[in-house]
Amino acid sequence: MPVAKGEPLDPAATRARILDAATRLFYARGVHAVGVNDIAAEAGASKLSLYRNFGSKQRLVAAMLVERSERVHAWLRRETADAPAGEERVLAVFDLLATWFGQADYHGCVVVNTVTDTRARDPEVTALGRAHLDRYRELLAERLAELDPPPAEPGRLARQLLLLIEGAVTVAAIDSGDPAPGADARDAARCLIRSAPRR
Repeated sequence: MPVAKGEPLDPAATRARILDAATRLFYARGVHAVGVNDIAAEAGASKLSLYRNFGSKQRLVAAMLVERSERVHAWLRRETADAPAGEERVLAVFDLLATWFGQADYHGCVVVNTVTDTRARDPEVTALGRAHLDRYRELLAERLAELDPPPAEPGRLARQLLLLIEGAVTVAAIDSGDPAPGADARDAARCLIRSAPRR
């Protein structure tokens, strides 16, 4: 995408292009395997533009994680909002994720991958990863509260369901985009929901 010499004067467009390029490269190759030269070349931008917009590669990584987490959670809420309230709305999250697992370019969750890639030694990256998982728990707890009767411990059940999700995310990535872990996690989620003590 060679644009560098005639970069648009719109700083927001340049920033978005750099962020999109970084997200693609980090997702495909990992944070440590991608340098600022790679990102600038992929974005058709100069290194100066990258540093002007983000300050450093570390700040670019953080911006990528924030943007990706926002996008993922908006997608999860939007695409499952119309499922019938109760068990089906909880399980709709698993159905949607299973569809994602089957995509040809699926490589797991870029947020969790980045925390793993940095060995959880970068406090900001780790905090952003924790916030990403917290948002999953919040969504699941909201959906569980719609059950009739609701579970006695919605927070604990949401955490258990998140473990199923993250396990499926990892297994599907290792199994090269096989959607079967999503279906297995859904079945296990249904069993957990139905066996959970109720208020």
